[in-house]
Amino acid sequence: MSEKKKAGLKELSPIDVYKLLPKTNCKECGEDNCMAFATKIVNREINIDQCPPLLKKENEKAYNQLREMLKPAVKEVIVGVGDKATKLGGKLVMYRHEFTYTNPTAIAIDVTDEMTEQEVINRIKRIENYSFEYIGYTLKLDMIAVRSTSGDAEKFKATVKKVAETTNLPMILCALNPNVLEAGLMAVPNARPLLYAANAENWKDMAELALMYNCPLVVSAPNDLTTLFSLAKTMMAYGVTDLVLDPGTFTNEGLPDTINNFTMLRRAACKGGEELAGFPLMGVPMVAWVDRGETAEDLIKWRESYLASMLLVRYADVLVMHGADGWSLLPTTVLRQNIYTDPRKPVAVAPGLKVFGTPDENSPVFFTSNFALTYYTVASDIESNKLNAYLIVVETEGSAIDSGVAGRKLTAERVADAIKASGIESKVKHRKIIIPGKASRISGEIEELSGWKVQVGPRDSSGIPKYLQEKWQP
Repeated sequence: MSEKKKAGLKELSPIDVYKLLPKTNCKECGEDNCMAFATKIVNREINIDQCPPLLKKENEKAYNQLREMLKPAVKEVIVGVGDKATKLGGKLVMYRHEFTYTNPTAIAIDVTDEMTEQEVINRIKRIENYSFEYIGYTLKLDMIAVRSTSGDAEKFKATVKKVAETTNLPMILCALNPNVLEAGLMAVPNARPLLYAANAENWKDMAELALMYNCPLVVSAPNDLTTLFSLAKTMMAYGVTDLVLDPGTFTNEGLPDTINNFTMLRRAACKGGEELAGFPLMGVPMVAWVDRGETAEDLIKWRESYLASMLLVRYADVLVMHGADGWSLLPTTVLRQNIYTDPRKPVAVAPGLKVFGTPDENSPVFFTSNFALTYYTVASDIESNKLNAYLIVVETEGSAIDSGVAGRKLTAERVADAIKASGIESKVKHRKIIIPGKASRISGEIEELSGWKVQVGPRDSSGIPKYLQEKWQP
């Protein structure tokens, strides 16, 4: 193994990429020169295929070297086909602060072949209808895991067929019996589902199915990394290269082993350059439902939720869950969204004038920063109280109000410019603006630069309705 591969992405520089480029500075890629192109390649902003000269026959060796150099530590595996196909893995680094994570953890909800047809349909619709708006993003679920709990090949085939007729979400077909699994594949021969799972007993038959139907395959060895590596090596030698690793998910006393195994696998891939560990990881939080005894269902859902969240922050690339209630899925989907944002770029919304309700020429005018969490909190408080108002979103480079003021990202000059650019002066006859309480220190400067009278509002936007009742007069 090369020292550079061991070192990982942090050692890769634009110079490393530039040395292998044609160095023509032809600008066909859209960049000013080859060094600018190399810099964007290292930052994963563009693809090497966007360099036409590099694709020529005489540059084939350099192209292949670049592909190997830029190959992620964790292989990207595609499940499904078409627009709904889900990408698993593709991770470049172990830690989020090193580089932005790619391909958010896919969340699959299960159905079984012992459910009635209507139960399957209703459950799928529930999965598809899960939707939550969070700081400008729509949180959704990704996959359906079809489990054979009956062991009956025909039942499994019928259920897989019904799922395929009801939704175009990618599927995970779950059966340890190769004959049952093949029956399911016969119902969707071109759907490229993820097959679960190959183990020490059935690996050869599962490998044959994966090759025959061109499907990615899970290899499973619960709490046995040595066997897991052996299975992965055997599968690769057999020709199955789109693999997902299942090191086992355990609750209670087995939880430390679960977290440790996931962490060691990702460390081996990203820090050690271990090829056999360089595949997406599967977590199965639905094990919380096993041996539940007399435990209340809502408590089981919470256990599954916090297990899912732990696996998510410990590198799981796909999760299989049973609970389908919004309240139990919300913590995991929100956490996923937070982890998979770009840590180098604050989450921000576009600046400009926002209109709430049906404001008129006497309606109040507010301003806030363009930090997404701040904006959506303020917007939610205005909307939920059915207020008619104007809100000017000021460009603060994604900073919140207090940090924006402290860091000079939110200045009186920016507020004054935003007021003028918004066109608000043609919409209201008054010249009063309500500013956040946390921006009170720049109130005098805003008045001086904008010509508007400043009223210092509440420090928290939840106090806006009371403030308007007591202090607003156009």
